Amino acid sequence: MQVLKLDMYQALGLAVIMLLIGRVLVKRVEFLRRYCIPAPVVGGLIFALLHLVLRSAGVVEFEMDTTLQNVFMTGFFCSVGYMAAFGMLKKGGIGVIKFLLLAVLMCAIQDVIGGIGAKLFGLDARIGLAMGSIPLVGGHGTAGSFGPFLEGLGVENATTVAVAAATYGLIAGCMIGGPIAYGKIRSYGLKSAGLRAQGQLADAPAAVGDTEVLTEENIMDAAIYIVVGVGLGTIVSALLGRLITLPGYIGAMIVGAIIRNVQEMRRVKMPMQEMGTLGNVCLSLFLGLAMINLKLWQLVSLALPMVVILLLQTVIMFLYASFVVFNVMGRDYDAATISSGFCGFGMGATPNAMANMQAITNAYGPAPVAFMIVPLVGSLFIDFLNAAIITGFANVL
Repeated sequence: MQVLKLDMYQALGLAVIMLLIGRVLVKRVEFLRRYCIPAPVVGGLIFALLHLVLRSAGVVEFEMDTTLQNVFMTGFFCSVGYMAAFGMLKKGGIGVIKFLLLAVLMCAIQDVIGGIGAKLFGLDARIGLAMGSIPLVGGHGTAGSFGPFLEGLGVENATTVAVAAATYGLIAGCMIGGPIAYGKIRSYGLKSAGLRAQGQLADAPAAVGDTEVLTEENIMDAAIYIVVGVGLGTIVSALLGRLITLPGYIGAMIVGAIIRNVQEMRRVKMPMQEMGTLGNVCLSLFLGLAMINLKLWQLVSLALPMVVILLLQTVIMFLYASFVVFNVMGRDYDAATISSGFCGFGMGATPNAMANMQAITNAYGPAPVAFMIVPLVGSLFIDFLNAAIITGFANVL
């Protein structure tokens, strides 16, 4: 069988082609839009399936240079670090703290379930983390980054398992979120506080992080912030690496968070929208490279453990969101909406949470508290804490 080697430029070009194909499909296929499946995942999965067929037929196998994958991964997580403005915790109030603690506890629960489940199937307990909070609370970004981290510790096929689990989580989180909220609203007769007396919808709250139009100067400033964060982050990661095993991007996240909060104390305005945009570009390219490099044939021996563990994770998420999140967050309409969002957030990603909550508010009215708390925690804080939890479990297991 012929082995076709692609250098880092050719691999990036292929990833972009599949990304464009994914974008077209997401726009045209209702299922993909409804469940917020990322375009790089769609296009990359198509290539991964084609690669599986070609390899199985003995035609060709591809080998990819993944150098740029690590570059884009670090750039993305550096931009995430810049989003962590800890002053927002105070503005969000006790609700943000409670939701953050609930999310942290779910990260730990998912990793315990994954680790124990893998052990029961006679597997390395650390492969269970690739079916725990790495792909579920973390999503595809964390799956693509922590997969190689686990493989570096000797865990085979961790990236493939984590990305596959993240794709499952995107769909499962959306499917269970709506029924939970609908059930609570109907059972307890909950009403939106955002409805006018006439029963009409009040104005929807502005989205978190809305800012002015992107400018060329701000884009350049944002790029400088990210490059500086990545560069300094390598030093921080090297120093921390002497104490504990960490993924390489953690240093960039820490530096980004420090710079952001120092600049806020100095009242220096930062190009946050531009940094978020550049971060999303890095994420799309990173995911595209990670997806086209998937070796699906490595999943065969792990199929049964994955099915059992992920189904168990889904049941636990349903019960946790329905009985714990709903009660802790106040047992009102906003709490029901948050419970729906928590499923998308805890099984897939923040956009899934927003999609879940939007479906509820379209039917029953605005939930301003939910729309403040969920994206605030999902976009600013949970990646930091989840990374710490995953690293802790990886070192212990």
